[in-house]
Amino acid sequence: VQILLKLWRNGFSLDDGELRSYSDPTNAQFLESVKRGEIPVELQRLVHGGQVNLDMEDHQEQEYVKPRLRFKAFSGEGQKLGSLTPEIVSTPSSPEEEEKSILNAPVLIDDSMPATKIQIRLADGSRLIQRFNQTHRIKDIRDFIIHSRPAFAASDFVLVTTFPNRELTDESLTLQEADILNTVILQQLK
Repeated sequence: VQILLKLWRNGFSLDDGELRSYSDPTNAQFLESVKRGEIPVELQRLVHGGQVNLDMEDHQEQEYVKPRLRFKAFSGEGQKLGSLTPEIVSTPSSPEEEEKSILNAPVLIDDSMPATKIQIRLADGSRLIQRFNQTHRIKDIRDFIIHSRPAFAASDFVLVTTFPNRELTDESLTLQEADILNTVILQQLK
């Protein structure tokens, strides 16, 4: 371990740390150990028996000035909590499972028309993925949720887009008009 001991007029510091007064008995004992060429007990505990290189700088003509802290950018990893914008982390367990949910769906798809897939994040934490024609209406998404999860039939809920968050209030709009093709829709209970 490399340690820098700076001697000031009014005390000493270690590695640009706080000023330690010469008059404090603990600090006096620390300096006596250094004068004798021994590793102070405090540093022995710090390095757990490892090697210590102690460099000294003499600033005894100067008063201690607290050094400016150097900016160190955060190098860790961030996590979002409670975000309204879910990240699409996974897809259904298998293509068969996705196909099964599409086959059991109450939505009639016209294969001659352009289609889209909508992922719906439900208020209970589960999700549904469904194919719709681009001409289907937002009301068809609401009806699909109620048909797929009858427990929500009695619930008052709204449909919201992810980023940017926008409540889909006009349920007569087509999916294309609402600009929600191939997106994630959130169900929020009122």
